[in-house]
Amino acid sequence: MVPLKLLLIRHGQSQGNVDGRLEGWHSTPLTTLGQQQALALGQRLAKTDWDPTHIYCSPLLRATATLASMLAGFTGQSQAMPVPLPNRIPLRQGFVPIQLREDLKELNQGIFNGLTWAEAQTIAPDLCHHLETNLDWHPIPQAETPAQGYRRAQHFVDHLLGQHRNGDRVWVISHHGLLQQILACLMGCDRPWGLAIGHTALFEFWLDRDRWHDPGPNRFNTALWQIKRWNHSDPVTKMD
Repeated sequence: MVPLKLLLIRHGQSQGNVDGRLEGWHSTPLTTLGQQQALALGQRLAKTDWDPTHIYCSPLLRATATLASMLAGFTGQSQAMPVPLPNRIPLRQGFVPIQLREDLKELNQGIFNGLTWAEAQTIAPDLCHHLETNLDWHPIPQAETPAQGYRRAQHFVDHLLGQHRNGDRVWVISHHGLLQQILACLMGCDRPWGLAIGHTALFEFWLDRDRWHDPGPNRFNTALWQIKRWNHSDPVTKMD
């Protein structure tokens, strides 16, 4: 049995990360380091058998720019491919479709999208004080709720398991908050767990798609569901 293989990847360092912004759905470009991180990851993957058959990516610039640099590294180029990317690209084993998906965007921060915390305190001081002093969830105007983020992640996971089969190798480029939700959905958790995910860190899952919905004892057979890498970064990608 050749499993369905999933590679979940966080984007490289963005200018918003450096500036300390709550990026959310706000788009900022990669820094020079972020480009180097993504290029190095692509080069590293090119030395393995991780040729993708399908690629999914958030449409936000920091994610698409990460994919562009990854593909450059994977194909032996020194410069990132131009953004926007085509909807399919020739790689070593043929043309690979690229799909930008809205459900892979970062969690929506509403009125805080793109702001530093100091800027957020200026426009909503009472709300910021509440968030700083109370661990209970509190709504942010126009923002996504945690439950909505979880449902969006589940929608994407359902798509993966509905559209792909054993033997497919899938790259997924997304964001810190949304990846936490996707990981929870993949592992059957009813809540996301806080996890510090480095820039261009990756998670590699192998699973038997044919037995995924089997209600019998195979659900407990760890030979069928394996985590090969968890929050893995190489020395270059750790410099963030």
